[in-house]
Amino acid sequence: MGLALILSVLPAGADDKPVIVAFGDSLSAGYGLDVADSFPVRLEAALRAGGVEGKVINSGVSGDTTAGGRARLDWSLPGHVDLVIVELGANDGLRGIDPSETEANLDAILTTLAARDIPVLFTGMRAPPNFGREYAAAFDALFLRLAARHDVVFYPFFLDGVAAQRSLNQPDGIHPNRAGVDRIVMRLLPFVLRALNTG
Repeated sequence: MGLALILSVLPAGADDKPVIVAFGDSLSAGYGLDVADSFPVRLEAALRAGGVEGKVINSGVSGDTTAGGRARLDWSLPGHVDLVIVELGANDGLRGIDPSETEANLDAILTTLAARDIPVLFTGMRAPPNFGREYAAAFDALFLRLAARHDVVFYPFFLDGVAAQRSLNQPDGIHPNRAGVDRIVMRLLPFVLRALNTG
C-alpha cells in the first residue's frame, strides 16, 4: 500500500495528533545522539512530513532487557496511546539470555497491550553471532512467532539496512548514528502508518 493511500485511510482520530510510544532500549532511546537525532524525534518529523501531526514519546531505556520492559510497561505509557512500537530484545541477545525467557517477557508485554486495546508495531531483533547458530536460530525465530500469535504489525529487524554498516553506526558499531536512524525511520515509516490504521 502506498504512502498516500495509507494516509487517506487513516482513522478520523489520526487527525487529532495520534500519540505513539517508542517503547524500547538504547536503539530507540537515542543512546549517544543529540535528542534531535534520536529515533522518536526523527520519526515524528517523518510523520509530519507525510501529513500526520503525531506525537512520538520516547520511552526507551538504555540497557533495558525484555524483563525490564515488562516490569515498567504499566507506568511507561500515558493515559491515551494510539500506538506502541515495541523495540526490545537486543540486550537479551547480547547477554545470552535464554530465548524462552525473552519470548515469555515479550508475550506478556503484547498481551498487556492487547488487553488495553492498544495497537502495536512489533519490531524484531537478531542475535549476535557469538552464542552460536543454535542460540541464534531460537532467538531470531521467537519474534515472528509472537507477531503471528498476537496478530500485530511486524517489522522483522529494527536495524535492517543499518547493522554492520560502519557509515551508519557510531564508533561502537552497535548504535546507529544520525544517518542510521534516518534509514531506520525511512524503512519503518510504512509499518508505523499501517499500525496506526489498525487502531
